Amino acid sequence: MKDLKEIISKASENDTQDVKRFLFGSIELTSLKCTDSEQSIMSFVDRVNKWDDERPYLPHPATICVYPCYAEVVKEYLQVEGIGIACVSGSFPSSQTFLEVKTIETALAIKDGATEIDMVMPVGKFLSGDEQGVSDEITEMKAVCGPDIPLKVILETGCLKTEENIRKASFIAMNAGADYIKTSTGKEAISATPEAAYIMCQCIKEYYEKEGRMVGFKPAGGINTPMDAIIYYTIVKEVLGKEWLNNKLFRLGTSRLADALIDEIG
Repeated sequence: MKDLKEIISKASENDTQDVKRFLFGSIELTSLKCTDSEQSIMSFVDRVNKWDDERPYLPHPATICVYPCYAEVVKEYLQVEGIGIACVSGSFPSSQTFLEVKTIETALAIKDGATEIDMVMPVGKFLSGDEQGVSDEITEMKAVCGPDIPLKVILETGCLKTEENIRKASFIAMNAGADYIKTSTGKEAISATPEAAYIMCQCIKEYYEKEGRMVGFKPAGGINTPMDAIIYYTIVKEVLGKEWLNNKLFRLGTSRLADALIDEIG
C-alpha cells in the first residue's frame, strides 16, 4: 500500500473543477455552536435554499448537521430535496452522560426528522480499557437508529493519540455497527489530520475485505480550504478506491469549506 507521503504528493492531480463539485456535494454543512438558536438555524437553512436557486449547476450538500433540538426546524424550513438531516447525539461533544440519556436523545432526534446520527465514542471508557463498554454503547445507539438511519461514530482521534488506539477504536466501532467512522468533533485542540484519516481508511479497507460491508468515512474539524478537502479525497481514492468516492460513503464535516469551494468553482 502506498505510504501517506506518496499519497499526499498526488493531491495536486485531483485539484480539478469536477473534484471540487464532488466535494461540495459531500459536505455536511454544520452548525454546532453554543449560540445556535431557532432563528440562526433558520438562516443557516435558508442559505442552502438560496444556493439551490442561485447555483443550480452545483450539487447540493449531503446533509445539514445540527444539534438534535433543531432537527424539526431544519425539516420544516429546508426546501431542497435530497439533503439529509444529521444530528449529533449522545451528549455531544463529550459523550459523558448516562446511556439512557444518549438513547432517548437519539430517539427524539429521529422523531423530529433526523435522517442520520453522529455520536461520539465514549473516549474515557476506551482510554481506561473498557473496550466492551465502548462496543456496547455503540451497539445500543445503532439499535435506536435501526437499519435505515446511518450511525456515524466519532473517534476523537486527537485524544486517542497513537496509531494503535486509532486502529483499535476504528474496529470496535465498525464491529459494533457503525455505518461511518468519523475523525473528530472539531471541539478539541486536534481535529482531523491526514495521518488519522490514513489509518482509519486502512482499517475500513481491512474490515471490508474481511466482512464484506462498506463503512463510510468522514473527516471533520479544521477542513477550511479546498486543498484540505482534496487531500482527504486523495487518501480515500488511493486507500479505499473509487467505490468510496460518492457522498454515501465519503463525507466532509465543515461549513467554512462551502464558501471557499464556491469561490473556486465560480
